[in-house]
Amino acid sequence: MSVPENLIVVGDRVLIEPTEQGRTHSGLYLPAGAHESDGVRSGRIVATGPGAPLPTVKEDDDEPWKEPRREARYLPMQVEVGDEALFFKKAAIEIRCEGETFLVVPQSAILVVFRS
Repeated sequence: MSVPENLIVVGDRVLIEPTEQGRTHSGLYLPAGAHESDGVRSGRIVATGPGAPLPTVKEDDDEPWKEPRREARYLPMQVEVGDEALFFKKAAIEIRCEGETFLVVPQSAILVVFRS
């Protein structure tokens, strides 16, 4: 599944391709109870945002000739594209884009990642 070019993930969110079977693409088996009673879902991460924005640091006023820092700074994401993730079902927002179904999930809702 390819991510549409006009779909941009922002902040500390990830775009996930959901898996409906009891087994993930990487071979991780999930019992039926994990999906139903615990409110957990799985899927493959297809895109990530830049991370959580960090506040700007005020520069010393001792050097007024210096250009103020304008670039945004972010706390890097722990997950990567291609990772298999288990996440809280309630935290996921389902979207449809160009006929494909994706889930937008905050990084804080991801419980565990399986990286091959």
